[in-house]
Amino acid sequence: MKQFDTPPSLHMRSVAKLNLFLHITGRRDDGYHNLQTVFRLLDWGDTLSFWQTSHYISPNLTPVNDATELSTQLITLHCDIELTTNPQDNLIIKATQHLLQWLYKHQCLPTQLPIIKIHLDKQLPTGAGLGGGSSNAASTLLALNQLWQLNLTTKQLQQIGASVGADVPIFLYGQDAIAEGIGEKLTAIHLPAQHYVLLTPQAHISTAQLFAHPDLCRNMSSVPLTDIHHQYTDYLYQLNPPYCNVFEPVVCQLSNPVQQALDYLRTLEGITHSTARMTGSGSCVFLPFEAQYLSDIKDAIHQAPCTAIITNTITNTFSQK
Repeated sequence: MKQFDTPPSLHMRSVAKLNLFLHITGRRDDGYHNLQTVFRLLDWGDTLSFWQTSHYISPNLTPVNDATELSTQLITLHCDIELTTNPQDNLIIKATQHLLQWLYKHQCLPTQLPIIKIHLDKQLPTGAGLGGGSSNAASTLLALNQLWQLNLTTKQLQQIGASVGADVPIFLYGQDAIAEGIGEKLTAIHLPAQHYVLLTPQAHISTAQLFAHPDLCRNMSSVPLTDIHHQYTDYLYQLNPPYCNVFEPVVCQLSNPVQQALDYLRTLEGITHSTARMTGSGSCVFLPFEAQYLSDIKDAIHQAPCTAIITNTITNTFSQK
């Protein structure tokens, strides 16, 4: 980060998530699908560093002048790896756009805003179902709320985040949760701590392709929230019916690397007495295990067919300095 000569104004953790199960319970009138899942937040992820500069811009938004250009003037994003071909496709920039649009709509856009420089230390693989881009967007909303002194509530930030992407609200919520709707309806859930081994094969299947697949199950019955709260032994380590990830069989049809990674983790189920599964719409697969099996897992993953990570759950999403 040689281009930054001063210490950052703020550090934000940008952690990963896992879906312990993932169901589609029906199609909505707006074309989206209703989901049901349990999100777990991991002690592993990216780090975003923010510098508030001494240069200010006076925002000039109108109904016909969107926040696209303004967001790129206010935010300078740097990362040691290429994120997107078009910077405006990056969820950090998109989060800024949606934040500015929300402020304009609610007539609370400040008359001046300082330019912010951001450095992203990227550790989470893209297209893995770990929510890396969504987590980055959530971290950005939290940081800009503080640096720009907007004083928005968590509920308001979640509303903005949901307009950026369905997975953004969970990272603003900041704790494990049952998610419904398109992922924005969150109910806190308290689960025992867990360890995981994650495999991240080099594979990516577009979400649109998955939703269009004829074998995708789109009409699972909703599980009562009381059952999800109290019968978590059916999905925490073991994955017993009715719990499943509806995307897993489809992704495995379409991607040999994902199928191979999942097959490998299944060879370890005899050690962990748990069920290997996929998170989100892939490509990352994971195996939960108890702390007593940590040494055995460390010995076993040297034969993994792709990158393997051992991590565990956390209670708080973001840490600020």
